[in-house]
Amino acid sequence: MARELRGYSVAKAIQQASTGRLDGVEAEYHQELSRGREVRGVMVPTEVLLGERRDQTVGTAAAGGTLVTTTQTALADRYRPALEVEGMGATVLRGLTGFVEIPKLTGSGSSHWVAEKGTPTRSGVTFGKTSIGPKTVAGEYQVSRRLMLQSSVSIEEIMRRDLGFLLAQALDAAAIDGTGTANQPLGLLGTAGVQKVTTATAFSDTTADLIAALELDDVTGTRAFLTNPTVMNVCRKIKDGQGHIVPLAELFHGERVETTTQVPATLGTGDDKSGLIFGTWSELVVGYWSAVDILVNPYHPDVASAGGSLIHAFLDADVAVRHTEAFAFAEI
Repeated sequence: MARELRGYSVAKAIQQASTGRLDGVEAEYHQELSRGREVRGVMVPTEVLLGERRDQTVGTAAAGGTLVTTTQTALADRYRPALEVEGMGATVLRGLTGFVEIPKLTGSGSSHWVAEKGTPTRSGVTFGKTSIGPKTVAGEYQVSRRLMLQSSVSIEEIMRRDLGFLLAQALDAAAIDGTGTANQPLGLLGTAGVQKVTTATAFSDTTADLIAALELDDVTGTRAFLTNPTVMNVCRKIKDGQGHIVPLAELFHGERVETTTQVPATLGTGDDKSGLIFGTWSELVVGYWSAVDILVNPYHPDVASAGGSLIHAFLDADVAVRHTEAFAFAEI
């Protein structure tokens, strides 16, 4: 599959979709991903594209003209936030169709010591469930006719890195701190039951309390901290009584720590606190109901008279915390 994807061209798929005739590996993936679904555009694998709206034209250099030259080097990408949620070990469910309920055992029975021929006390178990359903994140480009005709590799890079990244970035941010309103998923920081730990004076005490919050609930599995660069900047400046820098491994008690600007720095009553999350990340579920659905629209009045196209990209996904006791966070 990886070898096939290396030969996949988003630009080719979009150009062919505008004519209604797909062929090659692009057609094969479209047919597979759209099976059993009503699709208006062309389906692109999430592995290729995982938006922010921009107008791309040849006439203006900053809006696309720099892509139409006689000789081009590789496109210089912009700096972007690190996407960490899936890399932290979140459970990923792909190819979903209807609404999904994730059952879980919430309470066990009890055991008893009994005498010979004695009868144990009867007990029972309790169950719960977490539900997820598709929520749509979308982006749009306006592409001029001349740019589509004259550019090749560069426009492909834009679509792969920029449009695709923006969809993935929105989902990653929602998994961490989605509001659960205005069509967003509900992120783990806003999920009821995820424990907020009181921030201690010493940073290492706060991380110790976060670790203890999970251990006291018997949470096991691969655990890690996730925070933002503001917190890491503070950590790198912490010194002992002799003025020596305290190693990060000591501050985080040997646990893995990752950083990304996707973790909010606007928490707390004054909207000036940063998040520090500790958890067993496999208990965060990310579900996909679609691949990235790209729809080419050459008939919109904004572009029809000039021969251009609007390129829409859609991704249907949702996130949920399976066991809330598997996560704790503090405001730093």
